[in-house]
Amino acid sequence: MIFCLQNSTNISKSMQSDSSTVSNSNSGNFDLLEWIDQIMNLSLFNLGDSKLTIGLVLTLIFSFLVLFVGSEWIRRLLVNRILKKYSITEGTRLSIGTIVKYVLILAGVFSILQTNGIDLSAFGVLAGAIGVGIGFGLQNITNNFISGLIILFEQPIKVGDRIEVGDVNGDVIKISARSTMVVTNDNITIVVPNSQFIDNQVINWSHSDRMVRFNFPVGVAYREDPEKVRRILLEVAKDNKGVLESPESDVLFEEYGDNSINFNLRVWTSEYVNRPKVLKSQLLYEIFKRFKEQGVEIPFPQRDLHLRSGFENLKN
Repeated sequence: MIFCLQNSTNISKSMQSDSSTVSNSNSGNFDLLEWIDQIMNLSLFNLGDSKLTIGLVLTLIFSFLVLFVGSEWIRRLLVNRILKKYSITEGTRLSIGTIVKYVLILAGVFSILQTNGIDLSAFGVLAGAIGVGIGFGLQNITNNFISGLIILFEQPIKVGDRIEVGDVNGDVIKISARSTMVVTNDNITIVVPNSQFIDNQVINWSHSDRMVRFNFPVGVAYREDPEKVRRILLEVAKDNKGVLESPESDVLFEEYGDNSINFNLRVWTSEYVNRPKVLKSQLLYEIFKRFKEQGVEIPFPQRDLHLRSGFENLKN
């Protein structure tokens, strides 16, 4: 009987000890959670009627990160999967994808701010400050951004187009909000501000399609038969794989020059839109070869001098 009472007393003490340990553990966890809650609710500053806390800042950062990553993912899905099923050019698909991305970001920003209880009326002062900044130092950035939106909507140029603007000549590889990237034939990437495409004259070699016509002047001596020259030039154009069969190439009799009769070989191509000098070199090499085989003379500048007086002085 005494042994049972002792066991009962020991069990009671053990349970009290375990209960005390659990209570201390719960108290420690509660203190940690309470400390974290205090840190998260620590006010940094007020934005209008809204109180900006550390927790709210972390929430906004995470929300904006998800927004930007998600909008980019949707843009790629739209460009590479959905729109690719339709007969839409690559440049148009990229423009649509970029516009959708900007719309999602704009709508998402306002939605995140309103959901987290941010007083949007407080941004009126910020908008005024930005307006002053635009008036003084951000005019070019704003101009390029608006020009980028115009390019995306109107599409005077698209990704893949062959363009000339100022001294820049190359293929468009990327159109962003502020600038456009153009790669030249020397594989040099040039970043062109978007305003250049709105304010200046732009030559787009492939706006509707990538089929263009090039003109190559050719001169021969006056004693040559024009029909023979025309036949040789058309044969050279027909044998070149980079020249399209339709529309057909043709030869124009341009003029009677000072030292030659001049022709203009006109050919159509879609392969050498960005390499016209390569096509020109191929054709001229072959024209020189055919002229030599057919005995057609290629003239060179020459002048005839008629001396009517002064020979008596030479005799003396």
